[in-house]
Amino acid sequence: MLKFGTIVALLLPVSFAQAQRGPPDMTIARKSEMKTVDGPEANFTGKVTISGRFQRDDPSRVSGAIVHFEPGARSAWHTHPAGQTLIVTEGIGWTQIADGPKLEFTAGDILWCPADRKHWHGATAHQGMTHVAIQESVDGSAVTWMNKVTDAEYLAPLGTE
Repeated sequence: MLKFGTIVALLLPVSFAQAQRGPPDMTIARKSEMKTVDGPEANFTGKVTISGRFQRDDPSRVSGAIVHFEPGARSAWHTHPAGQTLIVTEGIGWTQIADGPKLEFTAGDILWCPADRKHWHGATAHQGMTHVAIQESVDGSAVTWMNKVTDAEYLAPLGTE
């Protein structure tokens, strides 16, 4: 049987301590103020641009960015200690988890790569692709970069899910 205090606590949208501090400040990162940088050559093949990069303050561990891949561009193999979500906003891309099939995805798709699974992703050979990448840090790190995807790996036939 729930006690009255428990019921009240469940119905309140914020805790008493939060109410005492007041609401947190909302921040808006304006597109016109965002820097766009080239994807580092050590981590990408082809023309890749990164904008809207963000890293949330503790206690959050979330970071992300908007990443655009020109046709033929792709990431190097890499892992994320807490996994990665990709929200595809434009174009068509390819992705692969090590020892798995190469898969195709399109605008509107949402990809999930599990924690510590070696993978790559990028545009197809003939169409660009843009995604929002979201991941969490573990022990201060959100990604471990590895070797570049070879042309043979990148151009391998598509598999099936």
